[in-house]
Amino acid sequence: MTDVFVDSFVYSLGERKIHVNETAAAGRLISSARDLESAGFRWHHVCEPTTSAYDLAKEVTGQLAESGRLGDVDAIVYATCLPLNGNAGDPAQWERTKDVKYLMDFPASRLQADFGLHKAVVIGLNQQACTAMLGSVRLAHALLQVEADWNRVLCVTADRFPEGAKYEQAYNLISDGAAACVVSRQQAAFRLVTAHQITNGGLGQAGDDETVGSYFAYTHRLVRETLERAGLAAADLDWVVTQNTNDKAWQILARLLGVGFEKVFFSSMPDVGHVISADNVVNLAELLATGRVRPGQRIALIMAGFGLNWQCLILEATEAVAAARD
Repeated sequence: MTDVFVDSFVYSLGERKIHVNETAAAGRLISSARDLESAGFRWHHVCEPTTSAYDLAKEVTGQLAESGRLGDVDAIVYATCLPLNGNAGDPAQWERTKDVKYLMDFPASRLQADFGLHKAVVIGLNQQACTAMLGSVRLAHALLQVEADWNRVLCVTADRFPEGAKYEQAYNLISDGAAACVVSRQQAAFRLVTAHQITNGGLGQAGDDETVGSYFAYTHRLVRETLERAGLAAADLDWVVTQNTNDKAWQILARLLGVGFEKVFFSSMPDVGHVISADNVVNLAELLATGRVRPGQRIALIMAGFGLNWQCLILEATEAVAAARD
């Protein structure tokens, strides 16, 4: 097994920044604004009607291209949470013609063409819900282990809710958004130590209360099993970068795991809400910007999602992390 590295974390959000009170007044929540505010949510980001999930994916990939961090990639792993975001075609054309090709206009292929990534193969990942970004990194790691002549994989996730949707899921205030990173053989800001996933398909159609009820037990199990795979203990973690969910949940989980709550980082939550599969990237980018990540530190990225799925990555900062901060 050769070392694989991850860096170049970027993200993009829906253009409209809306306060939770405004969204409640528009009838686009399930809970009350007061309940969501008490959980730590304040603002979220919603796409303009003409902005597609693919537009968000183009934005984050463009950030990498403009900064010179995209490079010559061998594969694109394109992750979506909502199946409808895995098609860039026009549903109206399908309705008019009944020709299924309009249901197979794949955004990953568009991305490959639009950015001239002609040697890159494309892989769509769309059944891991909010954990899909972490899943894409895990898949990229596996691909680089078996494809001897591959060096770089672009991981992208992009989702936006359809017009008229409720912007709440399982008591979380949702934002439209996208994120990307690059997984490579070349030394970069973080070495991927290990990755782990748990799926319980029997909970695939669980209600909100059942979903919340399973969150603590399965997240505890996920982290414990991930640490075992890495030969580490909870005390070996310097940071836990998690999803944007009820801010009290991680006060409880930190105690259960034996991790100091001061190590748990999800600072973007009040400003951006739960950005579907992108939370870990958003929060890790904010953590890097603080300058508090040092070489040798170990960071756990943790996410739960429908399906039900739970995923965790453990990253170790390298000497190159200073350049990533800059």
